[in-house]
Amino acid sequence: MSKTDIYPKILLALVVIFFGWSGINPHDSRLTWVLETAPFMIALPILLLTYKRFQFTHFIYTIIAIHAIVLMLGGHYSYAKVPLGFWMEDWFGWTRNNYDKIGHFMQGFGPVLYARELLIRTSPLKPGKWLNVITVSIALAISAIYEIIEWLSSLSNPTDTEAFLGTQGYIWDTQTDMFMCFVGAIVALLFFSKLHNRYLDRL
Repeated sequence: MSKTDIYPKILLALVVIFFGWSGINPHDSRLTWVLETAPFMIALPILLLTYKRFQFTHFIYTIIAIHAIVLMLGGHYSYAKVPLGFWMEDWFGWTRNNYDKIGHFMQGFGPVLYARELLIRTSPLKPGKWLNVITVSIALAISAIYEIIEWLSSLSNPTDTEAFLGTQGYIWDTQTDMFMCFVGAIVALLFFSKLHNRYLDRL
């Protein structure tokens, strides 16, 4: 087994262990846990099935693992009850648990980089302004779809999906969720594009 194969397998093992822990006695309903961790449960089989044909850089696999852990923490506690959010509430004097904003920040930070690598490696697009515009648009589209799913979930089962929505009575929750996705995407491109390019150059 080569070194290039070992690192993704280590990340996979860590994430699967974390996923198992996340599903043990979640603090809210089992439905909330399923809804919060669904992106990971959808993405993991796709990554495994396509691994032999297309392998991301180690940089991207690291971001995927961090993104998955953020989701699974939210699934285990429900976003409004994650301890880190309460700690931040005390540190910064906030009036709500804002852990969900970390989740939505990652919803921009991760997908913009995933899309960036896919487009650089499988299309004529090269690093530059148009690639940035397209990848940010993809991240925002994913965020919008997620908000639509939250809305549809709330219509289907208002009681059991309240924790999944995580609004905590904040009327601008949807708008700020999408704003945090936008911020995450911009931060990723501004501060991590050069690092990402170095990993791509090694291929």
